[in-house]
Amino acid sequence: MAQCTIDVENVNLMAAFWSAALGYETEQGDDGSAKLWPPGQPSATAPTVWLQGSGTTKRSKNRLHLDLVADGDPQAEVRRLIGLGARHVDVGQSGTEQFTVLADPEGNEFCVLDSAPTR
Repeated sequence: MAQCTIDVENVNLMAAFWSAALGYETEQGDDGSAKLWPPGQPSATAPTVWLQGSGTTKRSKNRLHLDLVADGDPQAEVRRLIGLGARHVDVGQSGTEQFTVLADPEGNEFCVLDSAPTR
């Protein structure tokens, strides 16, 4: 995967959140969008993120979402993301999952995995 595109209402708010959350650099587009670049060169292991202004609010649960993996303690990462503006959301979890469901400042769900996926 080369890039993930997220439709957002407030490009500046979301660029600030996601660039801090991912450690990416922000490049504002002339069309009101923002491209988030990973440190160094983009690669298959670190895709770019394009924030596309939609002018509308989120209406329902995401059909596609990001899963993040912390470099260290996943709960420390959850606390860091909440400090940046994320919040806990309930999408029907049982409480035994190996991930934490959060939402960004505009309500787009994403997960923080307890560990990287393995086969």
